[in-house]
Amino acid sequence: MMIRIGILAGAAAFVSACSMEASPGYRADEAAVEPQNLFEALTAHCGQAFAGGVASEDERDADWAGQTLIMHVRECSEDEIRIPLHVGEDRSRTWVLTRTEDGYRLKHDHRHEDGSEDVLTQYGGDSSVVFPFHIFFPADEFSRDLFEREDIPASADNIWQMRIEGQIFTYGLDRPDRTFRAVFDLSNPVDAPPAPWGFED
Repeated sequence: MMIRIGILAGAAAFVSACSMEASPGYRADEAAVEPQNLFEALTAHCGQAFAGGVASEDERDADWAGQTLIMHVRECSEDEIRIPLHVGEDRSRTWVLTRTEDGYRLKHDHRHEDGSEDVLTQYGGDSSVVFPFHIFFPADEFSRDLFEREDIPASADNIWQMRIEGQIFTYGLDRPDRTFRAVFDLSNPVDAPPAPWGFED
C-alpha cells in the first residue's frame, strides 16, 4: 500500500505546487488549437497509430518486451477515445478513456479472437489525480471485486496512468512490488493495424 500512497501523495503535492488545472471540454472546432490536456492531445491524433515498446524491466513482462507494441487512436468522440493496443499479433486489448463529470475514466476492454469478452475485462478506474497531461486511475470497486473473484487480489491495488510528455506517450501500472511502463513515439505515425478483435474496420 505504501507505493499507492506515495504515488498519490506525490502527485497531489505536484498539483498543489504547480496550481495547474485541466482545461474545459474539447470541441471539434478547437482541433487547430494547441491541446490543453491529455484528452485533447490524444484526440488530435485520432486515426493515427504509433509504435512503442516496454520501458520497464520486470521479468514478468518478458513476453511483451520481445514484441512491437502498436497503439491506435482509433475512435474519438467528444467524451470517449478508444485506443486498441496491439502486442505483436495479439489484438485483444483496447484502452477506453472517457471524460466524466468529475474527471476521466480508464477501462480495459479485453476480447478473445472470436470477439467474445475475456473474463478479465472492463477493469480500470476513475481519475484520482489529474495533471493536464498526466492522469492517475486507481482500481475501482468493480475492478477490485473482479480481481478478488479471479484470484488475483494483488491487482486490487493497481494504479494505472497515462501521460504525454513532449512527443512521448506513456501507459503505466503501479502497485506494491509491480511497475510496468509502455512508451510510444507520437512524432512518428505508423500504418494503422487491423481492427481489434470483436470490431470491424
